[in-house]
Amino acid sequence: MANKKKKRLVIRTIILSIMAIAVAYTLYASFTKDKHSKVTVGDKAPNFSLVDMNGDRHELSDYKGKGIFLNFWGTYCEPCKDEMPDMENQYKVYKDQGVEILAVNVGEPDYFIEKFLDKYPLSFPVLKDKNRDVRDVYNIYNLPATFLINPEGEIIKIEEGRLTEEKIAAMMESIKP
Repeated sequence: MANKKKKRLVIRTIILSIMAIAVAYTLYASFTKDKHSKVTVGDKAPNFSLVDMNGDRHELSDYKGKGIFLNFWGTYCEPCKDEMPDMENQYKVYKDQGVEILAVNVGEPDYFIEKFLDKYPLSFPVLKDKNRDVRDVYNIYNLPATFLINPEGEIIKIEEGRLTEEKIAAMMESIKP
């Protein structure tokens, strides 16, 4: 009889402990959600540091004074495949006018990125967000996603979905120093 009571006490203690942990986590998550608020137009672009396909490190803050066309993409994304050649064409026009493209691949292995670049050769930096940390900071859920950052480091436009070459040109014109 005493053994059954002891087992019941242990089980109740475990259940109460699990419930206490769940309540504590819920409170923690609700109090810290503002730290991960959505990046919006008018915000200073969150800084990041990523490695490109050549192993060179790129930090967003290194591009201060330039207009940044920050594009998040994936090799599996059909609209990304469509807009990459258009981005390359416009980069050739605007790179000498103070506009940079940073193409951030979201979480894919080098092999897939290399195969993509064999098919779509690009002259702008292709950065690897292996752990999706930058994607999370910028709250990216749909690809492609493009952030226009003016020379002062402020986000002036956020665009999700496929961009036409005309729209890319207009966007780059808007962030030209």
